[in-house]
Amino acid sequence: MRILVVEDEPKTGAYLKKGLEESGYSVDVASDGADGLLLAQEQNYDVIVLDVMLPTMDGWAVLKALRATHATPVLFLTARDDVSDRVRGLELGGDDYLVKPFAFVELLARVRTLARRGPPRESELLKVGDLEVDVNRRRVRRGNTRIDLTPREFSLLQLLARRQGEVLSRTQIASYVWDMNFDSDTNVVEVAIRRLRAKIDDDFPVKLIQTVRGVGYVIEVKEAD
Repeated sequence: MRILVVEDEPKTGAYLKKGLEESGYSVDVASDGADGLLLAQEQNYDVIVLDVMLPTMDGWAVLKALRATHATPVLFLTARDDVSDRVRGLELGGDDYLVKPFAFVELLARVRTLARRGPPRESELLKVGDLEVDVNRRRVRRGNTRIDLTPREFSLLQLLARRQGEVLSRTQIASYVWDMNFDSDTNVVEVAIRRLRAKIDDDFPVKLIQTVRGVGYVIEVKEAD
């Protein structure tokens, strides 16, 4: 079985490579996010061990890009035992996480568990009424209509669809989609929502993206009054 380790700390990368190879795996190591993503897209791996804090691209960005085309199981390595980090990794499509420092025997057990899952999972499909969001293939349809979105629009729609029925604040949306702290003086979220509505809602009788005044936005099938 083949493992990809994406880790920028040379000693940690060498330690993981040595331990995994001694356990019978073939191991490649990348020391930054961009190189790791390239290897993950070009080669077939059974499991990817992915550090969050990386140069060129962090682990979040690597996983978001990878999930556009691949469903390879991913084990996140994070230096912070923070609930928001764990949730974010799972929402982006991560399969498991391990907090640094960790015991190698625990990492090995988690890698073995992920590797035993067999072939990559089939495409994840999010549904809101007649809207379908194919996460892995990054395709969107309403009924029989194919809808083309920009990468940013897709990320926004994916966030809303995953949290269907939950009102998301502008701060939450900005943090997830743009990786930035929300500035009340900017209208970037409103503009993005308006553009997404133009593609998702304007040509359809049932409107899915709702504004909750003073709070934020939610996607749901609104019951008729």
